[in-house]
Amino acid sequence: MKVVGKAIPHESAREHVTGRALYTDDLLQRYPHLLHAWPVQLPQAHARILELKVSGAYRVPGVVKVLTAADVPGVNDSHTHQDEPLFPSEGMFFGQAVAWVLAESEEAARLGAAQVKVEFEPLPAILTIKEAIAQGSFQGSRLQARRGEVERGLQEAPLRLEGELEIGGQEHFYLETQASLAYLDEAGGVVVHSSTQHPSETQQVVAQVLGLPRNRVVVQCLRMGGGFGGKETQANPYAAVAALGAWLTGRPVRVRLNRSQDITLSGKRHPFYARWKVGFTPEGQLLALKMELYADGGWSLDLSEAVLARAVCHSDNAYFIPHMEVIGRVCKTHKTSQTAFRGFGGPQGMVFIEEVLDRVARTLGLPPEVVRERNFYGATETKLDPETLTTHYGQFVKDWERMHQIWHELKLSSDFAQRRAEIAAFNATHPHLKRGLAITPVKFGISFNLTAFNQAGALVLIYQDGSVQVNHGGTEMGQGLHTKMLQIAAQTLGVPLERVRLMPTRTDKIPNTSATAASSGADLNGGAVLEACQKLKARLAGIAAQEFGVNPADIVFEGGQVWSIWNPTQAVPYTQIVQKAYAQRVQLFADGFYRTPGLHWDKSRMWGKPFHYFAFGAAVAEVEVEDFTGAYRVRRVDLLHDVGDSLSPLVDLGQVEGGFIQGMGWLTLEELRWDAQGQVATRSASTYKLPSFSELPEVFKVRLLPKATEPGVVYGSKAVGEPPLMLALSVREALREAVGAFGEGGVVELASPATPEAVFWAIERVREKMLISGD
Repeated sequence: MKVVGKAIPHESAREHVTGRALYTDDLLQRYPHLLHAWPVQLPQAHARILELKVSGAYRVPGVVKVLTAADVPGVNDSHTHQDEPLFPSEGMFFGQAVAWVLAESEEAARLGAAQVKVEFEPLPAILTIKEAIAQGSFQGSRLQARRGEVERGLQEAPLRLEGELEIGGQEHFYLETQASLAYLDEAGGVVVHSSTQHPSETQQVVAQVLGLPRNRVVVQCLRMGGGFGGKETQANPYAAVAALGAWLTGRPVRVRLNRSQDITLSGKRHPFYARWKVGFTPEGQLLALKMELYADGGWSLDLSEAVLARAVCHSDNAYFIPHMEVIGRVCKTHKTSQTAFRGFGGPQGMVFIEEVLDRVARTLGLPPEVVRERNFYGATETKLDPETLTTHYGQFVKDWERMHQIWHELKLSSDFAQRRAEIAAFNATHPHLKRGLAITPVKFGISFNLTAFNQAGALVLIYQDGSVQVNHGGTEMGQGLHTKMLQIAAQTLGVPLERVRLMPTRTDKIPNTSATAASSGADLNGGAVLEACQKLKARLAGIAAQEFGVNPADIVFEGGQVWSIWNPTQAVPYTQIVQKAYAQRVQLFADGFYRTPGLHWDKSRMWGKPFHYFAFGAAVAEVEVEDFTGAYRVRRVDLLHDVGDSLSPLVDLGQVEGGFIQGMGWLTLEELRWDAQGQVATRSASTYKLPSFSELPEVFKVRLLPKATEPGVVYGSKAVGEPPLMLALSVREALREAVGAFGEGGVVELASPATPEAVFWAIERVREKMLISGD
């Protein structure tokens, strides 16, 4: 009768495919007198706003109100940092909303917005990371993580290299764009339906804009059509606009961005630039690494400092480097404020260290997988030395053996050695087609960087008929969090899954919640649901013990039945015990609370234990590249990933597959472009290339590591949301291998994303080197 660990469909799968699943914007039909909002957008990357002339909008039939800074009763800011004016006096990126028009229809709102005249004075704009570095345009703190004596390590190293790499950003492109709907309740409070990953922060921002205490604001998230981090903070301004409109007009207000608006207004994955110096041995052992990271944060700080901190922490990936220093800065540019995206800086840090390792390997003429393996944590261990198993930010890598296990198991199961030989033979006989094979590891820390966020609450109710209702603070964005919470509750209480109902996430049920982010949704909320259910189970066990005349510890709850271990054949229905508990005035609802144990972090020194544990994985990718155009196909991918004891294997497999494909899109296809005026040029699916069926690996083998219990986490599970994205590094490295096969060895410079155009130019560079060396 096990429920946890059972491969069941997503709890809303049927609703998704039949269209019955409701999202924020689907609720507008319930409000017949609803107003629609449309933004007035600034056509300049940086400008001082001199005047807004709104009278023309009111001449458009159906326009009810134009929202400007003068209408804000509280604080005119849409972020908890208070560095993002909701209605700015200085435009900081192309397309920024400077006013909002409310009207009886979306069309009337659009026409009204077109009649608002914005007078502005253009100002100089910074549009690239290198421009920001040159002008000293930074925001937030300078971050530094350091171990050993880096300068001495570099000087004493037998061999040294220097390099740099720029990595592009990524558009979230969630299916459901940013959406909010707000109305006033009968008590004079505000209710906001929002597509948000962080209802409590959305509540805080709405309250701040309206000048209300938070108990007058309720935020609900029914479900999201994708988030990927893009709705962790950036849902807040749209909720604030809807709430302000409702507060001023007394009517429900809906904000729903179309795709072009969403791409124009919302933040992306941070583009990064890195430069480094590395010292190493002739065998490929890294001795010292000095790395500078620069993140393009856009116009405001948002989550950029935390993203950068995770990039700094993950610049080691799975490798021990005795002398290591990573310095990071957030650049301030006149672009959208870049924000959280699946992996939260970890992917960028890992790309850079994998770039370093590949350049070292090719400089030495060694297979890259050999150099990677030689630098693993624990690779040179003859006895346990904690110093060599500790990261450059001070955390001990307690499960380093698991990385070795995954690596060797995957090499065997993917026939890596045999395929290496087959590819070499193929490349020798195909001058215009080359294949590449690569294997890369993942070590990803699980927890929020900010220790205070690692907490969660839950409220579980049992009704007299034995049915169960579960409330928790996590949000469902398609990742299967609610499915796992249902399984945890059903397993712990011993009732059938169909007897448990999961409620929408609301701030008046669970207060002060953390964002559903950092891959921690199941760990945190699952821990809270587990505790609440354990409290209820203990109370019911006391009642059942009276019934059977045994100790409460001898009571079994399973499948809706209750019995004593001393007489399993005499079971009674679960409902009967619940009714007896009610008759004896036993409390049939309980709260649960979980906080991640053992975390400590000194941000000023970038030192401590920021992560509860590490999730591990590895991937093997094989590609084929054609030299005339740089076009390529992914022939085969093998993944082996560690999710502990999976709470829900079908959900976790979907997360591993989806995360990998999203990572592959970022590294190979999805190229964000801005024009010379600072306008996003790739603002639709016609100009921004997303992975489709044609990009899927022809052979895609995905396995979860078996017998992988993680002690101290709910039912022995591990987080799964973000780590699989970084498995896609194997595709980038396989492309580099194939490009290199067109030449005669040496370093292969490959842009990121490695689009077909980028691959073509990389091949040209390799051939040019070959011609020069031939001369």
